[in-house]
Amino acid sequence: MMISSWRRRRAARREGKLQQQRNDNGEIELTVPRDFRCPISLDLMKDPVTLSTGITYDRENIEKWIEAGNFTCPLTNQVLRSLEPIPNHIIRKKIQDWCVENRSYGIERIPTPRVPVTSMEVSDILSKINVACMKQNGKGCRDLVLKIKSLAKESERNKRCFVSNGAGCALSEAFQAFSRASFDENVAVLEEILSALTIMFPLDVEAKGFLGSASVMRCLIWFLSSGDLSRRRNAVLGLRELVSTDERKVNELSDMEGAIEALFKLIKDPICPTSTKASLLVIYKIITSSSTKEKQVKKLVNLGIVSLLLETLVDSERGICEKALGVLDGICNSEEGRQMTCNNALSMPVLVKKILRVSNLTTDFSVSILWKLCKKEKTEDDASVILEALQVGAFLKLLLLLQVGCVEETKDKASELLKILNLHRNKMECVDPMDNFKDLKRPF
Repeated sequence: MMISSWRRRRAARREGKLQQQRNDNGEIELTVPRDFRCPISLDLMKDPVTLSTGITYDRENIEKWIEAGNFTCPLTNQVLRSLEPIPNHIIRKKIQDWCVENRSYGIERIPTPRVPVTSMEVSDILSKINVACMKQNGKGCRDLVLKIKSLAKESERNKRCFVSNGAGCALSEAFQAFSRASFDENVAVLEEILSALTIMFPLDVEAKGFLGSASVMRCLIWFLSSGDLSRRRNAVLGLRELVSTDERKVNELSDMEGAIEALFKLIKDPICPTSTKASLLVIYKIITSSSTKEKQVKKLVNLGIVSLLLETLVDSERGICEKALGVLDGICNSEEGRQMTCNNALSMPVLVKKILRVSNLTTDFSVSILWKLCKKEKTEDDASVILEALQVGAFLKLLLLLQVGCVEETKDKASELLKILNLHRNKMECVDPMDNFKDLKRPF
């Protein structure tokens, strides 16, 4: 009888607590216990770790605090004796038990977090890769690289740990070491190293030094020309990383047999937007920075780059559109490029439409290309390009551009274009397409 009465009183007290937690809609609101909340975010901790001061935080929050350059405990302001937080398994287990007890209220159990890789473990893996390279142990090196990829993909924290401990440089050196031998013998390990390298981008100067050797560049072009989609994608990302800051490497790449053809094919038969943008960027670097750019431009024109770029521009995302117009602008520096662009029916409609439509950069490139084409026609009897530009509304589009504003170089070209177009306005009525100013958005 006494036990039954005690149970009724306990149930009544529990019901009273729940009633106090009901909101205005009658729904029960659970309060997360104070010890389960991170002192920084005040949210339920998913991966509790303890600092040398004895205070427990959620790993993600405290690592952001330390990475921001803070070396004190946020709660106590004491200087940290160690920057390596220790997993608090006791608190994590209590949080998981609390989640299970309250699952009827929609609380999901937090998963047991994987133990993140440490700097010591990273150094050990990279040291073993170096030994495998010296022994030309392709299989051993490949297994270690696969381990790096697996750990780096587990979390952003692991990836940062690999990058900060020099994984990019070690992998680049390994790629160079195995690329010097037979491709047939080392394809598997080279493929895995390159795949792991793309995770570590951007690379530092030392890593790019290894990646810029002649044997590595030949290997990248070989991968770029292969039928495997993953190899081709990773190869063009490697080339993009290599030529982004080193003009000497751009010149070396442009002279290598098969490079231009492989890059062109990657645009013609796209794998993904990332690889298309990378290929366009590498081509842009070649035709604007190379000492042999005239030869490469002619090769690209003969391959059909102009029509390919214009077809790509008809319906493409901002990044691809900007890079495609940049390449076309570089192509139009040559006589062959301008002639081929003038002869394409898509040129004027596409170029005029891109002005004030996508971004400031697309506007700048479009005006530059139009200026090169129309300036060429100005000195000839045949002004078909100028008349076509007038017909698709270039005159009013350029007037509007000067009103809303643009960079000085584009402004000068637009002004000169207006003078050229104005001389021919009496030959053809200027027709303004209905969609010229529809949904006009100008980023500032």
